[in-house]
Amino acid sequence: MVPTLTATLGVKGSRPVVGTRDCKDVVHTFASANLTTGAVTSRLYGSRTRARRKDGLSKTKRMQAAFAHHLLDVARAYPATAWRQVVLIIDNAPWHRGRPVEWALRRYPHLSLCRLPPYSPQLQPIERLWRPLRQRAPHNLLFDEMAELQQALRSGLGYFRARPHVVLKLFGSLWTTTGLPEA
Repeated sequence: MVPTLTATLGVKGSRPVVGTRDCKDVVHTFASANLTTGAVTSRLYGSRTRARRKDGLSKTKRMQAAFAHHLLDVARAYPATAWRQVVLIIDNAPWHRGRPVEWALRRYPHLSLCRLPPYSPQLQPIERLWRPLRQRAPHNLLFDEMAELQQALRSGLGYFRARPHVVLKLFGSLWTTTGLPEA
């Protein structure tokens, strides 16, 4: 997730100055949300896109490993003893498949992936969280360090984790945090 820049207010007659950096460091954010309770499980993964990392792995391989770790986070949040089946809706990104992901799914067979058709982000519920998260965390800010961006994202995700009713409202869910239909 990279900071977004949009229109801003300024003093009449002068143009606001917004700094930019030709830095290709990004923070990838994996998140899953429970559509009935509004609970959010997330993982941040920072990477440098220009240079290969010391491990020599491609971006796809690193992202597959990060997504597999996110699946482990989801499995911890929703253990098989309490949840018979947990379905994650995913797109067709190359890091949503591969050996690390298959390993995580074999380790936790109660997790299953439901792949969406290509080019259909409107069907992906978690997409409704990204815009408010960007507005809350990195919007119109220039961070000197990647750690500052990660902290802003953790804070933004913490806001949504602490307010499941806001998450449910984003998803347009008919369910409350108690699991009963709203009147």
